[in-house]
Amino acid sequence: MAIRGELFTTQVTLDKRNYFFNVKENRNGDVFLQIVESKIKDGEDDRRAIVVFAEDMKKFFGGMDESLKFIEKEEKERAKIRAEKKAAKEAKFAAQGEDITEPAKKVYRRKGESRLVAEKRAAKKDTRIHVVSKRKPSDSSEY
Repeated sequence: MAIRGELFTTQVTLDKRNYFFNVKENRNGDVFLQIVESKIKDGEDDRRAIVVFAEDMKKFFGGMDESLKFIEKEEKERAKIRAEKKAAKEAKFAAQGEDITEPAKKVYRRKGESRLVAEKRAAKKDTRIHVVSKRKPSDSSEY
């Protein structure tokens, strides 16, 4: 038996956190799993640990397995919903004859102005910019 009753240790590093999975044995000969989360918080090492005894590990990991299955199922459902929304949006724009790859021009309404009036005003607006110089032309620099 190693220091502090450690039988086996492995480390997993994720993002800014380290997880240690330590299989240990106490003085009574009970084997248990110690899971330690370690992270640096405000310049100090913040450590949290949970302990699962050998006789409870099957239930513990059964609960983790159920949680993992739920998360995977939920991710698949969300991806399916996103795909359906995207397909519906593309079908809507295709039915209207619009190109979805080109974003629609944003129309800003003035206070009290209806949507139709704002769209007509935006449609009439010329996209060219005309710049008028405020300087007086000098005699030597004529065009």
